[in-house]
Amino acid sequence: MRIVVADDSMLLREGLQLLLTDAGHEVVAAAQDGDTLIEAASRQRPDLVLTDVRMPPSHTDEGLRAAVAIREQHPGMPILVLSQYVVQSYADELLAAGDGGVGYLLKDRVSDIDEFIEDLDRVAGGGTVLDPQVVAQLMAHRRVQDPLSAITERERDVLALMAQGYTNARIAQQLVVSEGAVEKHTSRIFNKLKLDSDDGLHRRVRAVLTFLRSEIQ
Repeated sequence: MRIVVADDSMLLREGLQLLLTDAGHEVVAAAQDGDTLIEAASRQRPDLVLTDVRMPPSHTDEGLRAAVAIREQHPGMPILVLSQYVVQSYADELLAAGDGGVGYLLKDRVSDIDEFIEDLDRVAGGGTVLDPQVVAQLMAHRRVQDPLSAITERERDVLALMAQGYTNARIAQQLVVSEGAVEKHTSRIFNKLKLDSDDGLHRRVRAVLTFLRSEIQ
């Protein structure tokens, strides 16, 4: 996989490059600010953009704003954001306006390297991966008009875990139910959201995006 990496810390940039290279991926460019990241993404057209949130000049949300700009210029380009916290406004825009291929993880998740690499692959493949704390904040801001009004609490739990990138087997482990029960929940979710099996975009991704648009204030 060809990856563009962005972080204002040289130590973290080099650490990520080493980790990704050891995992068999190719880092085609490394950026330390938002403008350089946007330019590198346009020039390299990578399989994935991996960016921090804080970058110069203000060291607040330049990386996330750059991610939003990249998605506007190159719709569908997979982007995984790493952060020490959740920036609500631009996270809303990045997650709600896309069509999959988006991830937002807190940096603590990188400590589990195998799971982190799996998350990269999932986002590059068009999936959506969210840190549990990101999901929790999104769920705290519900819209008055909720397209998920017909979804039960258990089905909402399943959707929240889908948004974290979990497979049906992992969801079953988390909820302490059988994998067959999870499959029944997901089938009912698809039916309630009127997601046909012949949709151009994978039904699982569409369900997660519907969930995010519902939860984002």
